[in-house]
Amino acid sequence: MGGERGGGGRQGVAPSFTVDELAARAGVTVRTVRFYGTRGLLPPPVIGPRRVGHYGPEHLARLALIEELQRQGMTLAAIERYLEQLPPDLSARDLAVHRALVASWAPESAESITRRELERRAGRELTDRDVDRLAAMGVLDRTAEADTFRLDGALLRLGVELLDVPIDHETILASRTVLLEHARAAAQELARLFQEQVWNPYRESGEDPDHLTAMKSLSAHMQPMVIQALVTAFQRSLSEELRTAFRSR
Repeated sequence: MGGERGGGGRQGVAPSFTVDELAARAGVTVRTVRFYGTRGLLPPPVIGPRRVGHYGPEHLARLALIEELQRQGMTLAAIERYLEQLPPDLSARDLAVHRALVASWAPESAESITRRELERRAGRELTDRDVDRLAAMGVLDRTAEADTFRLDGALLRLGVELLDVPIDHETILASRTVLLEHARAAAQELARLFQEQVWNPYRESGEDPDHLTAMKSLSAHMQPMVIQALVTAFQRSLSEELRTAFRSR
């Protein structure tokens, strides 16, 4: 990459980092950088004199994208599949655009909450079975600390209402699996469509060098429209399927 070490760089020359400098800038350990390299999440560095590997801005931007995907709860295997779908020649700016799009569509971050506070916000006492059912619905996750949970506050009210519905634990788990699988498939197809029909043509047109801001703005406008379309399509499809199922009995 040929730039100065530590990211200073001469004007017009991309900065270059050793593995230690890259790890420090990304806020991860050297071991993590090397682990991501062995998993194929990071491209290999350019090997310079004395067999020293040098990384560039693209590596730093890719680490930031990986961090954003992990923040959303994606496993490393899922992140691998996600990154494999990206063009191999993305610049640091393109990766920053992608990260901005990912972050703008992410749900609200989960919050840590004690059982006492959980019950206060739920408006009722919760048995261990209630907690199991809320976990099965994706409302909360247990943590290593006793009686402390990671809560998705946006789902709490609905989850509490469903506690009194006579549906067993296994059915809830099976329903959640179906919804997640189909939601993920729809999201992947929408992401592919957005990348091919919107992002790539805009990037290649060169009309606006600051396409990061433009893409974030476009994504923000698209999000409510896409979510509403998905909800409406699901409601109509489910109603039709239920009518058909009960008519045939």
